[in-house]
Amino acid sequence: MADRKGSSFAGVGVAIVTPFRDGKLDVETLKQQIEYQIASGTHFLVPVGTTGESPTLSHDEHERVIGEVIQLSAGRCKVMAGTGSNCTSEALRLTRRAAKEGADASLQVAPYYNKPTQRGFYEHFKAIAEDVGIQHCVYNIPGRSAKNIEPETIAKLAELPNITMVKEATGSLDQCSQILNTTNLTVLSGDDSLTLPMMSIGAEGVISVAGNIVPKDMIALVQAALAGDFALAKTLHHKLFPLCRDMLSLATNPIPVKGAMKLLGRDTGELRLPMTELEPNQWDALAKTLKTYGIL
Repeated sequence: MADRKGSSFAGVGVAIVTPFRDGKLDVETLKQQIEYQIASGTHFLVPVGTTGESPTLSHDEHERVIGEVIQLSAGRCKVMAGTGSNCTSEALRLTRRAAKEGADASLQVAPYYNKPTQRGFYEHFKAIAEDVGIQHCVYNIPGRSAKNIEPETIAKLAELPNITMVKEATGSLDQCSQILNTTNLTVLSGDDSLTLPMMSIGAEGVISVAGNIVPKDMIALVQAALAGDFALAKTLHHKLFPLCRDMLSLATNPIPVKGAMKLLGRDTGELRLPMTELEPNQWDALAKTLKTYGIL
């Protein structure tokens, strides 16, 4: 798989949460979370993606979080900065800034809400790739963006030299197969529970939400699959599956993972409206899930 364009990002990236305290960025907690991830062996960090609540950060906050993560990582692990937008000029501005700060790659979400045509998707990503010379990962998540980037469009994007990866969150193994079959892009799973199924057909890792709380277990699964030890990978998949299913199904991401981090004493759990915390009965269910897994 070494011939795939983005294989330097093979492994586990963690889509880190953005900590808040009293409505403001909690930089001290962010520092602690970064150190925890690096100590755990996480291959790369993904700040201000979906899990990082990018829609409710101001532009200044967005840029500050990326800058802090790059500076705090200090070259100890790669940083793939979430700089996508449904406005091409805004995505360009954020991506230029992240590249200037030293980001290794950018995560470019499909433009959401405005539902571009396939040509619009292509021209959007092409404009960013031609303007900013770092690696770019196209993030296809129609459940949030309201429209699929079709495999034929991704194949055309793959011809651009520095579009090197796809974060594949359609939930479709057929779409994943078609991308792997028709491009030399590195595919990263966008769903924790689909990591092993996608790796069994050629994906090279995951951008993980559960990695915020169990990074070592996610890393063990991915490394086993990359090494071809699918018996071990299958055992780890079935260990992780109930945690991912029962935690992440409680409410929209990142509500449950921030709740879990609060219970584990690793985050305030604070969210920004329109995100609201778990209901009382959901807290009980979450605590039970974490205890069953053995981390609470």
